[in-house]
Amino acid sequence: MSPFVAELVSTALLILLGNGVVANCVLKNTKSGGGNWMVITTAWAFAVFIGIVVAGPISGAHMNPAVTVGLAVAGLFPWENVAGYIVAQFIGGMIGAALVYLFYIDHYKATQEEGLKRATFATEPAIRNYPVNFFNEVVGTFVLLFVLFYIVSDAGQAHLTLQNVQAPIGLGSLGALPVAILIWVIGLSLGGTTGYAINPARDSAPRIVLTLLSGKVGAKPDWAYGWVPMIAPMVGGVLAALAYLALGF
Repeated sequence: MSPFVAELVSTALLILLGNGVVANCVLKNTKSGGGNWMVITTAWAFAVFIGIVVAGPISGAHMNPAVTVGLAVAGLFPWENVAGYIVAQFIGGMIGAALVYLFYIDHYKATQEEGLKRATFATEPAIRNYPVNFFNEVVGTFVLLFVLFYIVSDAGQAHLTLQNVQAPIGLGSLGALPVAILIWVIGLSLGGTTGYAINPARDSAPRIVLTLLSGKVGAKPDWAYGWVPMIAPMVGGVLAALAYLALGF
């Protein structure tokens, strides 16, 4: 695979499995209906693990425009590759979201609550307060990038191919585990306010699909909130990169 295809495929898998667990837990008449936050955060963490295993040795498995831009700001990724990665991530995110809809199509039909159906595509805040919601997403993404810089910068740790797209993941598949744990703890600790999008491709790409399928799904995309998980993660990623550079890691 080329790095473009690797980013597309890994992001599609991320959204298929991540939004898939949400659909499995909240849509009507699934066998795991009523699954709790632990189920959702755990599956999202291991969806990231799967994406890194598949694409890590080829593209670095960013799967997130905030990661791509943050790494470029920190000098760990070439700026000329940023646009291509983001395009691949958004296409992959849209494919993953469409697959979730097709997979659970009968359960969408059985579910009446618009908010539950929308949750299988995109995030929304528990309490809508745009400045606070924006801050929450900035902080969550800052933690993601700041710790990720530490993971990839420590010579004793697994290198996740962010400086060299051909470098292997250390310890085989276990090299992806630190990032999965990082996503897991962010979800458990910081995810309850906004649903921890921390990734524009995770939120905005499926929200675009929901816009296209709104009539079939029976839910509106809520772009009034959608700008928050689109912009705030990018701000958090850049701030983490600047902190990384300022602290001289």
